[in-house]
Formats: sequence, C-alpha cells, structure tokens
Amino acid sequence: MRTPFDILSDYERRSLAHAVQLPARELGQETWRGVGYRIGRQRLVSQFGEVVEIMPMPPVTPVPGAQPWLLGIGNLRGNLFPVVDLKLFLEGERTVLHEGQRVLVMRQQGGDVALTIDELYGQRSFGEEQAIDPEPLARGRYASFVERAFHSEGLDWAVFSLSRLARTPEFRQAAA
Repeated sequence: MRTPFDILSDYERRSLAHAVQLPARELGQETWRGVGYRIGRQRLVSQFGEVVEIMPMPPVTPVPGAQPWLLGIGNLRGNLFPVVDLKLFLEGERTVLHEGQRVLVMRQQGGDVALTIDELYGQRSFGEEQAIDPEPLARGRYASFVERAFHSEGLDWAVFSLSRLARTPEFRQAAA
C-alpha cells in the first residue's frame, strides 16, 4: 500500500520529467528592468522596486499654502497621499491633465506619493551593452536624479531615481 507521501513523490518525479527548461542565461549578461514613462520630452525609467503602483489620476483636494507643484491630496482605498505635478517640479511647466491620466505611486518616509507623468510606456528592459553616458540626459533639475542611461531602439532612456527624489529636502517641504 502506497502512502500519500509516496503518491506525491511519484507525481513530482513525473512532472519534473516533463518540465520545460528555461533558456540558459549567459554568465555576465545583466539585465536592468524598470517602468518606462515620459515627463515633457524626457524618456525616463525607474526601478520596479521604487514604483508601488500605477493608477489613474485620483480626484484631488487642493491644499492651501502649498507649493504650486503639489496639486493636492488624493485618496486611494482610504489612504490619503499627496499628488505632485512632477513636470512642474522638475521643469517649471505644468502637466496638461487629460482623461486617462496616470500617476506613479512611490513610497517615501511617512507614506506614499503620487507623481503625474505625461505618458506611460510600461516595462522596459536593458542590457549592460545598451548603457550610455547619462550626462546629456541629466540636464537641469534632472542632474540630481539621473546617474545611468540606456539607448534602445533608437531612443535614449534616463534612469530616474524616485528614492533620491523622495529624500530631496525641497521635495519633502511642500509648504510655500
């Protein structure tokens, strides 16, 4: 008489015999993955670990006395969080809000923050051979947040550090 353990062991042995192997990964070939989006004319990517959620623009309640780039307070499943016009913060130009507007939600000390973006491109992957000099993409206010860049399919992508943004004193002090 076979025990339940013997039956499960037999199932495992048979299933492993029919398992399809994943393609072997070449040693030394690292892939960087993140979320791609656009602010103004700048194509940016941020690490998956820095983006908590991507969601439609929530209704926003303005906050009197706040910086112009702080659009107000939004509500996500009962949690209140600031909604920031990232383009206004970085470039001094207001984001044109539209139907279907998306925001990236990032985590910072004290709670989540929603950042408006102009366009969402979704997942992007880059190999180390696609790395380029980030300096041409790290101009103006972007210089504080861009350390890496990649070139893929004819387009340059700056790696934008949301965690560095969250630690910036100016960003943390939204009172006017």
